[in-house]
Amino acid sequence: MKAEFEIIQPDEGSSFRVLYHKVPAGSSGDFRWSYHYHPEYEIVLVFQGEGRRHVGNHLSYYTEGDLVMIASDLPHSGFGYGAIGMHEEIVIQFKENFLGDGFIESREMASIKLLFERSKQGISFYGETYEQLSKSIKKLLELTPFERLVELLNILQNLAKSTEYILLNASDIRYNFSLKDQERLNKIYKFVEDNYRQEIDIQEVANLSNLTIPAFCNYFKKNANQTFTEFVNEYRINQACKMLLTGEDITDICFHCGFNNVSYFGRVFREFKGKSPSQFRRAFIDSFNQV
Repeated sequence: MKAEFEIIQPDEGSSFRVLYHKVPAGSSGDFRWSYHYHPEYEIVLVFQGEGRRHVGNHLSYYTEGDLVMIASDLPHSGFGYGAIGMHEEIVIQFKENFLGDGFIESREMASIKLLFERSKQGISFYGETYEQLSKSIKKLLELTPFERLVELLNILQNLAKSTEYILLNASDIRYNFSLKDQERLNKIYKFVEDNYRQEIDIQEVANLSNLTIPAFCNYFKKNANQTFTEFVNEYRINQACKMLLTGEDITDICFHCGFNNVSYFGRVFREFKGKSPSQFRRAFIDSFNQV
């Protein structure tokens, strides 16, 4: 899988760029769903919703929105890919020197400099950090260029101080990653996409990767930051979420998504989504009716 290079221009009268998108899931809009990279750092706020998070080698699914910071040259896909329902997001893109060469070395920027280092692995923020900074990021849409600049610094400082985050990749894999690894992982992801409805033989996936089963399990865990079983279950549950919105019978959805036991399906669904399939369906219908 080859990452595409994206050229980004700052907003007029500003040293960085702020984008707002609200589109039906899967709509092309005016931004990239494909795997791409750029020299700018990026902060992505996804409003309440469900979708796919693909940053570096990490592939997982967010629920109830997401707040992610991505370093320069770290490949990623658009966060609306695989989204359920309406996709709404704000994206902030800025270069490390957006306030001038050397500013990141000033003493006042010490914690933000460390944040920039952590973002080389991709960072997903949660909890109070997500709740509080969502409000700050939304404010950017209404501010003047100078006010935006001040607010962005506040946002960066608060992200830097937060302990409510997970690192999405095991190490710095910005665009110097192995093309061989990316091609291998793409084959694995594509295999799961094509075969998730049926039982997946891990030996077949290991053969696809030219690895033994133990070597494959270690390789996938190291590069994807989760076990292969966790990845497959998460993919199946995300597909089940989409089917739940169509009104299809939950038992049928269970088997269509590759599970062969309804109680196990319910347990795994709750593990990833925090609620049962029927609760998920009701919650989505209620939120849709409120729009």
